[in-house]
Amino acid sequence: MTDLLLLHTSPVHVPVFDGLRDRNHPGAVLRHLVAPELLDRARTAGPESVIPALRGLLIETGAEAGAGAVLVTCSTIGAAAESLAPALGVPVLRVDRPMAAAAVRAGRRIAVLAALESTLAPTRELLAEEAGERPVSIRTHVVAGAWERFEAGDAAGYLARVAEAAGSVTGADVIVLAQASMAGAADLVTGPVPVLSSPAPGLAAGLAMRSAP
Repeated sequence: MTDLLLLHTSPVHVPVFDGLRDRNHPGAVLRHLVAPELLDRARTAGPESVIPALRGLLIETGAEAGAGAVLVTCSTIGAAAESLAPALGVPVLRVDRPMAAAAVRAGRRIAVLAALESTLAPTRELLAEEAGERPVSIRTHVVAGAWERFEAGDAAGYLARVAEAAGSVTGADVIVLAQASMAGAADLVTGPVPVLSSPAPGLAAGLAMRSAP
């Protein structure tokens, strides 16, 4: 069975997805590619600005290296990456798509939490795409101070801020944690609103896509 290439914009995701593989998909072969410069560029010039570099990177490390599929774990550049699937000749999935599909099934009122402003627009667009004709109300929130803690390497503080923000959400049927790095906060939330994160469903979908004929 061919391997799955995971494209990250931070090295913190590597052990997270390896851990999910070991728990839920033993024997699956994952290859990791970390390219933080893609997120830096997308934040300053917009997600479409990374497409040329992304195309070259994925062709060289994915399609030509025999990957069966590509899973992109950065929500900001996810749509740009998915658009390259025809050029690559292998399936490309943004990690948050399965989460978004689950969110629109869970209810009409969706609250989106992100640590980065640049993640909000791509996540809103993805939720609207997955909703299709279903009417949804999407509210977005940037968790103040969270990204600064993430960049400082304070993982516990980062997740605590996200969990606190999620716990204060009212008037929503479901909460979406827009970035894969936020996933650990879901276990810390004590509020009544269901909280969805992307790594586990995204990895499962990526592996299934890789093995599809």
